[in-house]
Amino acid sequence: MALSVNDIDVRKFYESVVAFEESDEAKEFYYTIMDTPTGRKNKSGSDETVRDRILKAYAMLFCEDANLESGEKAGVDEVADTADRLYIGGAGYDPEHWYRMKYHFPVIDDDNYDRFAALVLADMNSGPLHDAAVNDGETLLVGEPDPLHMTPEQRRTQSLKAVSLPKGGAQ
Repeated sequence: MALSVNDIDVRKFYESVVAFEESDEAKEFYYTIMDTPTGRKNKSGSDETVRDRILKAYAMLFCEDANLESGEKAGVDEVADTADRLYIGGAGYDPEHWYRMKYHFPVIDDDNYDRFAALVLADMNSGPLHDAAVNDGETLLVGEPDPLHMTPEQRRTQSLKAVSLPKGGAQ
């Protein structure tokens, strides 16, 4: 029996991504969901998977300066280039607010870029980031490129934009 995209428990998916390194059950659930067909076809005519959909959504939300075509998937370079620009509620060096470090992704590479993208989107839909947005007004912010080499003054005055997903599962 095939799993429908509408049947995915987003909270359980989020938890599987967070527990990925510690649990074989979490890894199995993560891969099952990521490889689930969405019922749509890719440009090449093959079945689109949840992984494809996540990478397209990530590209649309976070990779505006990567010159990707509309509907194109984010790759390892695009995810790695944007990972250091994501902050929860404010930009700075605090690892509790620097998204990539809070979730222990010291390196974004071929082995985990899709997992990082899945974590961000699942968190926005049903994780602590979603709860913080609803309850505390904190949002995910996208800062300017290369925050590691900014001066304190540049970090204080950088251009930030909040990111949110449509309600009700709209795509």
